Amino acid sequence: MNKKSIKKKLIPFAVVSSIAIGSLVGSFSASAADSKSNNGQNNGKAQNVIFMVPDGYSASYATNYRLYKGEESILDSMLVGMHRTYSANSEITDSAAAGTAMATGVKTNNGMISTTPDGKELKTILEAAEETGKSSGLVATSTITHATPAVFASHVASRANEADIAPQFLENGVDVILGGGKKYFPESLLNEAKVQGYQFVSNKEELTNVKKSDKLIGLFAEDGMAPELDRDETNQPSLADMTESALDVLKKDKDGFFLMVEGSQIDWAGHANDAAWAMKDSEAFEEAVTKAVEFAKKDGNTLVVVAGDHDTGGMSVGGYGKGDAKLEVLRQVTATGDFMESKLNADRSNVKDIIKQYTNLDLSDAEAERIKTAKSPSMTINQIVSERAIVGWSSTGHTGTDVPLYAFGPGSDLFRGLHENTDLPVLMAEAMKIKFSPEK
Repeated sequence: MNKKSIKKKLIPFAVVSSIAIGSLVGSFSASAADSKSNNGQNNGKAQNVIFMVPDGYSASYATNYRLYKGEESILDSMLVGMHRTYSANSEITDSAAAGTAMATGVKTNNGMISTTPDGKELKTILEAAEETGKSSGLVATSTITHATPAVFASHVASRANEADIAPQFLENGVDVILGGGKKYFPESLLNEAKVQGYQFVSNKEELTNVKKSDKLIGLFAEDGMAPELDRDETNQPSLADMTESALDVLKKDKDGFFLMVEGSQIDWAGHANDAAWAMKDSEAFEEAVTKAVEFAKKDGNTLVVVAGDHDTGGMSVGGYGKGDAKLEVLRQVTATGDFMESKLNADRSNVKDIIKQYTNLDLSDAEAERIKTAKSPSMTINQIVSERAIVGWSSTGHTGTDVPLYAFGPGSDLFRGLHENTDLPVLMAEAMKIKFSPEK
């Protein structure tokens, strides 16, 4: 794979946010500092960085997922710290502002994509990696032009401008682009991509059969991809499939790579208060993390960093004034609330049968009546399932709680402690030993 041309003169390294090292590093969980594999730390340079974002994932999701799984997850062995998520104009961030902070090291206003509050473009860690000759990739289960992937390779005033984000990915030379959002890539743009050497795939089978390719675009849905619970109804790859395919392409570059992988729909499940969807997409995300860590262990020069961008839904472990959570209830659920709603007949008279089919729950007459008369049947289904599992929710939006931070590989010790989200790209640059400044 050829190196990318270096278009801009590199700017001397600048610390763009206060990094919580020092006493915080020493005080944060001595047991974490002596974790099972020392987090793969070899005190060397990270040639590659895989940055993985479980959108909407917080400590309560991690705890509930452990209960749902029945044992520790791979993330538990990688825990190194926490980070703060507030944006420039709100204690409660959105994904655009949080992503911008994690991509550029600068706080911005909610809704803005890698631009300052006054509209100046900010250089991203992906762009800085490309300037040193590294390859780059973006993977997501949302539209690939959604806020989190967008912040790493585009600059727009509003996250809603997804049609303006797509061409910037090509302009920035992103080598691997995998996710949903085909509607934002018109035929003219895909033809331009093919001229630039991109191979295009549109389903799981085509992705599996990709062979010799240095540049790859996979668009697997017109809009967002299917939730993991509903994916069997499609020919779409899993997040782990896409992660593995991205690594197969990017590992060819001897100069290394920067890859961002987002488990987008944990957040969407949180907005819907759909506990089963949240747990199933957390499972899909863990499978992708496992692929990344397996690659890092074999490679020896790859840093894996995992950080949710914010909490969504204010999920609790237990709730409703009841006792222990019963996450085993969620393991019986085989469809999202949205999918179950789509199976209800016009008068919703089949509600008990549908809920039994997809959740194995026998609804009481009162629960069935709640769904029959609900303005949003899917939300009411989700509420009833959550009540049965004793998983509480405080919101259908984001919350401002701090979020866990995980790392494995060379440079993982840099992430220990309590950080600002703006510290993350600075630390990734330090691990790669590349110069990084947010100034364009």
